[in-house]
Amino acid sequence: MTAETSQTLDRGLRVLKLLADTDHGLTVTELSQRLGVNRTVVYRLLATLEQHSLIRRDLGGRARVGLGVLRLGRQVHPLVREAALPALRSLAEDIGATAHLTLVDGAEALTVAVAEPTWTDFHVAHRPGHRHRLDQGAAGRAILAARHEADPGFTLVRGEGDGGACAAAAPLLGVTGVEGSVGVVMLSDAVPERVGPRVVEAAREVAEALG
Repeated sequence: MTAETSQTLDRGLRVLKLLADTDHGLTVTELSQRLGVNRTVVYRLLATLEQHSLIRRDLGGRARVGLGVLRLGRQVHPLVREAALPALRSLAEDIGATAHLTLVDGAEALTVAVAEPTWTDFHVAHRPGHRHRLDQGAAGRAILAARHEADPGFTLVRGEGDGGACAAAAPLLGVTGVEGSVGVVMLSDAVPERVGPRVVEAAREVAEALG
């Protein structure tokens, strides 16, 4: 038996999704056409969402995602971090290097979870909260590769950032609403062949945990 759902809530969530997918906002008429409902219903939905700061309307009357969505989004990182840590710890112990989960935050790559190996004498420090441009480092480039390739594999970067350390990362694939990568940073000049495939495996494990 199909569970009962709220039609109004469903429409409100669809409004947010439509607005999230556009950079220039949508008018009441455009939303009405895409939702298949009349303008009066759209006005009511927007008024309710605006009361909670989930949408805003510019001077031209176009609706856009509001700052209230950011407050909700901040709670996503702890949930993602908790789901990813088992795979990150396993990766760090197996490779003997610092493993990390990186997510897209605007135009930047943001490290949200880190696991360090327990048995090595030295390893590269990489802390949660670290930010860099998406086109810098293995983590960001792996994410960019996934935007253009169905199966991008892993990205390897030598001697860039982190004191010239080497880094390998693989993107999270098939996770709705989450764009990111799993990677390692290491001191070794020569990256063992198994590192790349192992990072891809860890990224798949994290994706499955988030799915």
